[in-house]
Amino acid sequence: MSEHKDFLRTIVEEDLASGKYEEVVTRFPPEPNGFPHIGHAKSICINFGIAKAYGGHCNLRMDDTNPTTEDTKYVEALKDAVEWLGFKWEDGVRYTSDYFPKLYDYAVELIKMGEAYVDSLSEEEIREYRGTVTQAGRRSKYAQRSVEENLALFEQMKNGECKEGEHVLRAKIDMGAANMKLRDPLLYRIRHAHHYRAGDVWHVYPMYDFAHCLSDYIEGITHSICTLEFENNRAIYDWVLDTLGLTAHRPYQHEFARLGINYTVMSKRLLLELVKSGKVSGWDDPRLPTIAGYRRRGYTPESIIHFCDSIGVAKANSTVDVAQLEFAIRDDLNTKVPRVMCVLDPLKVTLINYEGSEVLDASYYPEDVPKEGSRALPFSKELYIEREDFSLNPPKDYNRLTLEQPVRLRHAYIITCKEVVKDAEGNIVEIKAEYHADSKSGVDTSGIKVKSAIQWVDAATAKIVEVRLYDRLFQDEAPQSLEDVNPDSLHIIKNALIEPAVILDRPDERFQFERQGYFYADPVDYTDQNPVFNKIVGLKDSWSKKKKIDTPILKPQVKNEQIEGEVSAMSVAEQALFDRYTGELQLNPEVANTLARDAKLSSFYETALGECDSPIGLANIIANEVARELKEKEVRELKFTPMQIAQLVKMIEDETISTKIAKQVFEEMVLCGEDPTHIVEAKGLVQISDPAFILPIIDEVMAKNPDNVEKYRAGNTKLFGFFVGQVLKATEGKANPQVVNALIEEKLKH
Repeated sequence: MSEHKDFLRTIVEEDLASGKYEEVVTRFPPEPNGFPHIGHAKSICINFGIAKAYGGHCNLRMDDTNPTTEDTKYVEALKDAVEWLGFKWEDGVRYTSDYFPKLYDYAVELIKMGEAYVDSLSEEEIREYRGTVTQAGRRSKYAQRSVEENLALFEQMKNGECKEGEHVLRAKIDMGAANMKLRDPLLYRIRHAHHYRAGDVWHVYPMYDFAHCLSDYIEGITHSICTLEFENNRAIYDWVLDTLGLTAHRPYQHEFARLGINYTVMSKRLLLELVKSGKVSGWDDPRLPTIAGYRRRGYTPESIIHFCDSIGVAKANSTVDVAQLEFAIRDDLNTKVPRVMCVLDPLKVTLINYEGSEVLDASYYPEDVPKEGSRALPFSKELYIEREDFSLNPPKDYNRLTLEQPVRLRHAYIITCKEVVKDAEGNIVEIKAEYHADSKSGVDTSGIKVKSAIQWVDAATAKIVEVRLYDRLFQDEAPQSLEDVNPDSLHIIKNALIEPAVILDRPDERFQFERQGYFYADPVDYTDQNPVFNKIVGLKDSWSKKKKIDTPILKPQVKNEQIEGEVSAMSVAEQALFDRYTGELQLNPEVANTLARDAKLSSFYETALGECDSPIGLANIIANEVARELKEKEVRELKFTPMQIAQLVKMIEDETISTKIAKQVFEEMVLCGEDPTHIVEAKGLVQISDPAFILPIIDEVMAKNPDNVEKYRAGNTKLFGFFVGQVLKATEGKANPQVVNALIEEKLKH
């Protein structure tokens, strides 16, 4: 485990050290209303990973409280995702629906305590009565119902004697709370729908905020870890448990930033729209960010886990570059998979001075990969090369075959073009070439200099395969709807040619097609009669280098490239920086690579690092936002400085502003060069976290409510929420809730 522990692991260690819990028990509680995606993978890795790291266990629980959207196929998909990633849950799969009788009893108990009531307002009226962030809500007249009337109505709701929407059960908390989640939240609603497990027994179903905390308590969960959008829901979580007196060994909720990836959507609604609209072939379409999609495309569990570990656990939401995920799969496959040759757009080559045939011995792995293995590679007079590997009118720095420039056939001989054959329309249909007999790979004595080696296949023995080239599903960096779908996200090649050694003796087979990328035998459509391969990822990130022109997928602009398509080696200085960044500073390798290879970026980063001890936060913003500005400019032309970027990162780290706001602030800095602190203050974006400002307000609230202070100190801990709500209300919701909670807790001790 890294010595740089994330905040969740720090909390767990402190709880174990203090004796708060004897064993760590976490849970992964997805709602079975869709296929799990890469965001779920992050949650799986965190919940199962923390439990495993500290000798505890993690439960898999289906949060199945909405009968109208849930299905067993989603349950199976969730189970499959967890198992595929290599994790095991404790005992059997658990279901919130198993706890329906107990949850109902808890609701009845709240009614008897006068802490819950049946409300008969319409959905629109409930929304209207709720108020706004600047205006307190007002309580429903139905909150005055007697305990007996509430119990009778709730019983009728359960028995199916009421219409949907006619009544709801609500908690009675505080309609003036600054946290609007506490304004008498709904606990139960009526649903006359068949439940996939409970059948037709129930006509009322619990809301998430009620069922979740109680399910955690029933299962003995210690750390209820969820994403940041549930931060305000924590107040309800605590209220329910505290009000019911379930305080012994109770769970506590902790939030982390959810995963966001550019050019990707995580919304279940949008994912469902993609499937239903036919934009994709199904939930396992290799272009989708679902676990099933990544699995079918050819991603490995190890690459997904490595990606989730590398992005870390943060408190503030941010967007991760999809290139980091692509780097993870490249890094995993680089030393694992065999290299073979495949020609996607074949151009015939006839060797006019070669007769007969032979079989070459070709290694599956380059010299720097510590694996052994080779295959027989047939070679004869007629071959096929990639059409783009020959140019009649080559641009500058074109390194492949031309009329004047010879080229090596990978693992074979050097060839020289002698004649070009065209059809009636002027299209090149054949190259006639000579091979150099003394230039055989490994024993070359020809003395001929070539600039690159190209892939090829033997015409007589090559196999026809279908190759599916996948690009990013969305063309917009922050997609919002189906209108942002990339129309060129899938290109199918029906007649690609592959060398005969590619025979699938076992499932789950992956290859590197030399100079093309990594490919995977499609687990659904692959047959011996119709072999189908999915492109997992290219050999390097080409998306950011794409020109804003319509270029055919098979005929990209020619550029000066290294033999085999490999990335050029780093200089000694660059390698030293990369090693320091990935080692000492724990940067993601893709980010470290970006910084180390660019002198302007690395210099900017080092300067900023001297002002702010947050290497990862600085690296992410500099490798992305700052890098975009430096593409066309020198550092001296920027209106902002490394010191100002350091200030911006500090504001994110101390939760003065969110990451989303930070991007707006950065855009202002680009335009005007003003300090981020001034921008935030001028626009009123500051979150109040200063205890010196908050403490007098707490003192005033306590002075006005001495009876409640005494009741709290006498054991009525449910009043804690009252004090928090009053302070947040007095500050118009600007006070940092975490700071307020800590200060009130300390004040009420004395």
